[in-house]
Amino acid sequence: MNRIARQIISFLSAGRASIWEIIDWQDASLPEFFDIFHELEKEGIIKLHNGMVELTEKGKSIAGKIIQRYKCEKCDGTGYKGVDEIKEKYVEILKNRPQPIEKYDQGYISVSSALRKLSFMIERGDAYGSIFVAGDDDLFSIALALTEIPEKIFVVDIDERLIEYINKVAEEENLRIEAEVQDLQKDNEELKKKFDVFVTDPVETLPGIKLFLSRCVASLKGIGCSGYFGLTTLEASRKKWYEIQKMLHDMGFVITDIRRQFQVYPDDGSNFFRYQEKLPIVQKLNIKSDYNWYKSALYRIEAVKEPKPLIEGDVEFGEAVYKDDESWATPV
Repeated sequence: MNRIARQIISFLSAGRASIWEIIDWQDASLPEFFDIFHELEKEGIIKLHNGMVELTEKGKSIAGKIIQRYKCEKCDGTGYKGVDEIKEKYVEILKNRPQPIEKYDQGYISVSSALRKLSFMIERGDAYGSIFVAGDDDLFSIALALTEIPEKIFVVDIDERLIEYINKVAEEENLRIEAEVQDLQKDNEELKKKFDVFVTDPVETLPGIKLFLSRCVASLKGIGCSGYFGLTTLEASRKKWYEIQKMLHDMGFVITDIRRQFQVYPDDGSNFFRYQEKLPIVQKLNIKSDYNWYKSALYRIEAVKEPKPLIEGDVEFGEAVYKDDESWATPV
């Protein structure tokens, strides 16, 4: 029995649970989870009814001792509290945010996730200086600017609605943010070697993440600069993580931190769960989501060599930027 099967069985030893809670608990990719889950069903170890999963008598005998769920509930297992002094203003600004659209595979993290990421960046000394944000569904640039810590923040996004909204808020609130429309498939010489830190939440196909990270790496001034990005295990298998980490090393970076499940994408009625019937995992399970199961790890990387992007110049990837065989939480 492999590790993921053991994760599922140990989680259920404490009682029945929604299948979406189990997806959140385990750390295989969605295609891998799907196969393992159905194998456990086939072997009579678990049973599924109306979206709820529990151990059979056979499963209980395999599970043995009941395993407790040890995550800290106060901080969602992250170990960090958020920058609460800006929360009220940030929440107010988010009320009128543009809603995610399928075209760009958009989805935003929760307020608490954004404020915890901000506190982590401040602790690491990375909220100071100049910050490049590539893609800003989260409006994280606004949270950064509300602290009044960064010298300047520059945002690029392909979505004109987001750029217009960020610039509008920056003007009204006198925030140190500039934002412009940019398709990352197009190179931009004006953004190279200008920034101390980058922040992005890239798509998780290999061509897509290579593109996002290359543009972000190109924006950094040099050795000692750092970057932050999110990466799931749901749409990125261990093999994909391996390839991504090789990219990071080839670009001159060391991984200093990986904070597991640090960023939560809430099902709040406005996020990408609005069109969940188009997500392959929902189609395959034929069970609607009832839990905030989509989470990503937060990576921090730091340049130990002169940063070297793997992609330079203009490229044209088309749909391959957004979708591959593991994109089971991306609309089809």
